[in-house]
Amino acid sequence: MPKKERKRLQVVISDEQDALLTRTAYELSSPERLISKSEVVRLAIEKIARELGEGQATGHIEEYRAILGHEGAGDED
Repeated sequence: MPKKERKRLQVVISDEQDALLTRTAYELSSPERLISKSEVVRLAIEKIARELGEGQATGHIEEYRAILGHEGAGDED
């Protein structure tokens, strides 16, 4: 069975963000299955997109924008 074709995205993250990813992956992992940092990122993308699509994130939108505005001040897409 061929692998699913996936797009690759390279982003620059801070040491603090990397530590958060590592800690989250560790906490989500179990003895039966280790969770990678990439899987944590994919989960976060799906969770935020689902919340926005279902209208659940309305209380968090300004918080998300503030975080992105603060951290992404020098970033380009």
